[in-house]
Amino acid sequence: MKIFPICNKKAQITLFQMLCSDPVPLEGIHSKLHSDVDTGENSIKYVLTGEGAGSIFNIDENTGDIHATKRLDREEQAYYTLRAQAIDRQTNRPVEPESEFVIKVQDINDNEPKFLDGPYTAGIPEMSPVGTSVMQVTATDADDPTYGNSARVIYSILQGQPYFSVEPKTGIIRTALPNMDREAKDQYLLVIQAKDMVGLMGGLSGTTSVTVTLTDVNDNPPRFPRKSEQYYVPESLPLGSTVARIKAADADIGQNAEMEYKIVDGDGEGVFKMSVDKDTQEGIVAIQKELDYETKFSYTLRIEASNKHVDNRFLSVGPFMDTTTVKITVEDVDEPPVFSQKLYTMVESEAAKIGSSIGTVTAHDPDSSNSPVRYSIDRNTDLERYFNIDANSGLITIAKPLDRETNAVHNITVLAIESQNPAQIGKGYVAISILDINDNAPEFAMEYETNVCENAPPGQVIQEISAVDKDEPSNGHWFYFSLSPDASNINFTLQDNKDNTASIRTKRNGFRRQEQSVFYLPIVIVDSGSPSLSSTNTLTIRVCDCDADGITQTCNAEAYTLPAGLSTGALIAILACVLTLLVLVLLIVTMRRRKKEPLIFDEERDVRENIVRYDDEGGGEEDTEAFDMTTLRNLNIIRDNKSRRDVTPEIQFLSRPSLRSAPDNLIFREFIWERLKEADVDPCAPPYDSLQTYAFEGNGSVAESLSSLESISSNSEHNYDYLSDWGPRFKRLADMYGTVEDKLYS
Repeated sequence: MKIFPICNKKAQITLFQMLCSDPVPLEGIHSKLHSDVDTGENSIKYVLTGEGAGSIFNIDENTGDIHATKRLDREEQAYYTLRAQAIDRQTNRPVEPESEFVIKVQDINDNEPKFLDGPYTAGIPEMSPVGTSVMQVTATDADDPTYGNSARVIYSILQGQPYFSVEPKTGIIRTALPNMDREAKDQYLLVIQAKDMVGLMGGLSGTTSVTVTLTDVNDNPPRFPRKSEQYYVPESLPLGSTVARIKAADADIGQNAEMEYKIVDGDGEGVFKMSVDKDTQEGIVAIQKELDYETKFSYTLRIEASNKHVDNRFLSVGPFMDTTTVKITVEDVDEPPVFSQKLYTMVESEAAKIGSSIGTVTAHDPDSSNSPVRYSIDRNTDLERYFNIDANSGLITIAKPLDRETNAVHNITVLAIESQNPAQIGKGYVAISILDINDNAPEFAMEYETNVCENAPPGQVIQEISAVDKDEPSNGHWFYFSLSPDASNINFTLQDNKDNTASIRTKRNGFRRQEQSVFYLPIVIVDSGSPSLSSTNTLTIRVCDCDADGITQTCNAEAYTLPAGLSTGALIAILACVLTLLVLVLLIVTMRRRKKEPLIFDEERDVRENIVRYDDEGGGEEDTEAFDMTTLRNLNIIRDNKSRRDVTPEIQFLSRPSLRSAPDNLIFREFIWERLKEADVDPCAPPYDSLQTYAFEGNGSVAESLSSLESISSNSEHNYDYLSDWGPRFKRLADMYGTVEDKLYS
C-alpha cells in the first residue's frame, strides 16, 4: 500500500511509513492512501485507526484521502501513530497487510518566552562596586529547542539603565554605576525582556519586573545638630531623674545607626551619668548624685556620640563620632529641713523617771534663707505618747513610764518644720532602745497539775518545777527555789537542783483521800537580779488512787462519802424521777389556771377597737359624689342594741325599748336647712365633701328623761323595791329608790 502526500502550505507534517527505513515527508495535512489492488471500481474500502483517527484525522473510505480536521499543536502532542488497511467490500477481508505510520508535527515559532518566577525582588548593599551581581532571571519558551531558533532566547533591559545591566545570554543582572547611595535612593524598578529567534526581527518576546532594594551600610558618621545645649533643672529632682535628652543625627538605619554616648569632659562627672534609649537612640543625662543649689548651681558636660558598629571600608569618610557641650543650670527651690543624721540611735533605762532627757536631734534649712526650724513628734509613730520633744532645741524627754517588757524598742519619727514656710517638713528617724532592770519577779513556768498516789513512799519525786522571768539580765537567769518558811509542812519537801529547776518529793508514807484530798504547797522563787526579787507560788497537789504501777486511776474524793449500797447509776435514776414529777406538777397547775380565766373573745373578733382607713380624698367643691348629703337629711335611723362581747353577761339590766325609727321631725329638718344655707354663704366654711356635726337634740325624746333627779321629784308609779334583791352591787340604788319615802320622814 502506498501513501501519496499532497502539499499544503498551511502546516508542516512529516509522514513515516513504518515499512520503509527512511521517513517520507508530507508537506500538508492532506494526503492520499492507495492500494495496488484497487482498480478504481470502488471495490476497496479504506480504514484508518490509531491516535487521533476519527477525531483529528479522517479518511475517505472510497478514495483513501486523509484529512486533518483540527489545528495541530506540537506543544500539546508532537507525534501521532496511525494504522491503515484496505478491505474488500464484498468479502470484508483485508486485501493487503495493515500498514502503520507516524505523523510528526513540525514546530513553528508560536510561543513567546515567559518568566515563570516573575516578578522578582532582590537586594544589594549600597555603595556596591560596578559589576556586582544582583540576581539571575530565566525565561522559558515552549517551542522545540531542537528545531530552528524558536526557543533560543536573548535578554535585554528595557528600564533601569544606567544603574543596572543584564547579560544577554545568561540573564544575570549586574550593577552598572558605582556609589549608589541608599540615603539618596533606596529602591529601583527594572524591566527585563526575553526575546526568541535570537533576538532577530519577527521573534516573540516576554517581559518581567525586578525590584532592587539597596540595603544600608554604615557609611554615615553621627553628627550633633548643635554644638551646645542648655538645660535648667530644679535642685529637688530625685536621684535617677532625667535631666536632658540629646541625639546625634545618623542617616543610616538599623544597627548601623546604633549609638554610644559618654561624658568625656566637664565638671559633672560623678554627678550625672549617661545612658542610651534603645528605641530612639537618644542619649539620656540622669542625676547620679543629689543636686544642691547652695553648693553648686552650674555644670558643664562634654558628651561624645559614636557608632557602635563601624565599617572600616568607609573610615575615609571621616571619624564616626561627634561631640557637643551640655550646660546644666541648677535652679533654687524651697527645700524641707534636713536632719544631721538619717537615723538617730538612743538608749535609755526603763527605770528612767518622767522628764528625763534621752537625746537631741538637729535639723537645718538647707536654703540660703536658713529659716528657723521647729520640732515635733509624729504621733502616728508614738500612739501611747511615751516621749516629748522640745520644739526649739529638739531635746527628746520621757513623758510616760517605760517598760522594756512591753516594748523594748521605740521607733519614732521626728518632724522638722520651717518657721517661714510650714509646708516644708523634713523627717528624721529615731530608734530608742530600752535597757532592762530587774523589775519582774520570777514565777512558775506553767500551770502544774500535780498528783500524788495514796500509796506513795517517802522520798518519791512527784513533780519537777521550773520558773520564768520577764526580765532579761545580761548574764542570764538564775533561780533559787525553797518552801515558804511560814508554812509548816510535814507532807512534802523541796530539792533545788541548782539548774533553774526543783523537785517536789513526798515526806511521809501514804496519803488518804478521806482525810485530805488536796494539798497546797507554797514555794518561794528568788532571781539573781540586783536587787533580787522573789515571789511565792502555790503548787496544788491532789491525792489520787493509783494502781500497782503507780498509774493514776481517779482523784475524786467524794466517791467515799456516798451512802453504802447506792451506785452512780442509781443516783441518776432517782434524779430523773424527781424531774419527771416536777414537770407533771407544773402541767397540772397550768391547766387549772386556764380554767379560772374569764371568757374573753379574741382581740381580732372585738370590733370595737378596729380602725378602718379609707385613703380617699374628695375632689374639691365640684365633687358632689364623694359624700352623700342626703344622709344628713334622712332621719329614719335604725339603732340596734348591741351587747358587749368582751365580758360575760351575768345580770340582765332593765333596758329601755330600742328606737327603731324616728319620725320626719320638722324641727331637725329646719335646723339642718338653716345650717346648710349658712355654709353656702360663708366663704370660710369647709368644702362640700366635709362632715358638719351639730350637737342638737331637739325639744323632746320618745324615751322621755332618764335623769335620776327627775325621777325622784316626779310622781312615778314604778316600784324599785326589787333592787334590794339584786345583791350588794345595787344596794346604793335600792337605798335611793326603794326606801325614799321612809328615809324622808324618819
